[in-house]
Amino acid sequence: MEDKFGRKLNYLRISVTDLCNYRCQYCMPENGIEHLKHNEILSFEEQYTIIREFVALGVTKVRITGGEPLVRHGILNFIESVARLKPIEDLAITTNGSLLKPLAQSLKDRGLHRVNLSLDTLKSDRFKLLTRGGNLQDVLDGLHEAMRVGLKVKINCVLNRGINDDEIDDFIQLTETLGIDVRFIELMPIGDNVNYAITHFVSNESILEAHPELVQIEAEDPSSPAKYYQYKNAKGKVGLISPLSCNFCSHCNRLRITPEGFLKPCLHSDIELDLRTPLRSGESILPVIKEAFAVKPEKHLLEEHKTIIRGMSRIGG
Repeated sequence: MEDKFGRKLNYLRISVTDLCNYRCQYCMPENGIEHLKHNEILSFEEQYTIIREFVALGVTKVRITGGEPLVRHGILNFIESVARLKPIEDLAITTNGSLLKPLAQSLKDRGLHRVNLSLDTLKSDRFKLLTRGGNLQDVLDGLHEAMRVGLKVKINCVLNRGINDDEIDDFIQLTETLGIDVRFIELMPIGDNVNYAITHFVSNESILEAHPELVQIEAEDPSSPAKYYQYKNAKGKVGLISPLSCNFCSHCNRLRITPEGFLKPCLHSDIELDLRTPLRSGESILPVIKEAFAVKPEKHLLEEHKTIIRGMSRIGG
């Protein structure tokens, strides 16, 4: 299906939990957030039903997010059931990697195709500070194990001025030493982190200015939010996701589902459509889905300093 601006919406991101075992500074308060009650969160059966409806309408890409999706009990069986849905061509997960090592082989065996690993520093002390207690080695072990079992891995790095922007070169080197893609994501003002995002913002343009040797290449997926560049003879690519300095709304192809069943047509809009109520009442959710296609905004309004209320940890990365 297409929205009223002619964009083919074939990508669904579904958050299976609001729980996370990290407390990253730019994502949530030090004491965490007030978690949803058990009966507020969609069951895996309900989430499967939603995904099945979207697949019937033409969705071919599904990404499972959180919180941290690997903390939810039963995630492997859920991934296996979703992987059986046809014609899903790309089933991926976004994770902080802390639980990835013992699960990587099972994730691969259950039908997962790709892993996007959120990793913002390669320094152990800084990692512990940024995540408020995380162990960098757990994540690196998970990264290498995922690669070993044959999962496609990308690293997502959110740049924070004065915190990790001195590690850009180190991350770029990973495209050469590990041969994987590294994507730098501009810090976005969302929810309670607006002031933090403003004071710690790093434009991706500064990466290109500092690295003129990066050569832009054509993206494999034209709907990708990233612009890709190649570094020297590296096998991996450098991706720049720039929602503020260079937005990609004109070819946005995604919709998002929150853990409690709200359908968000746009990450940076407060428009949220309730799927849980009709789902639990035995009614069709198709009218709600069609409404989302109709009301998806043409673009976000971050340039006008209009930000959303819901925090990123409650939406899904």
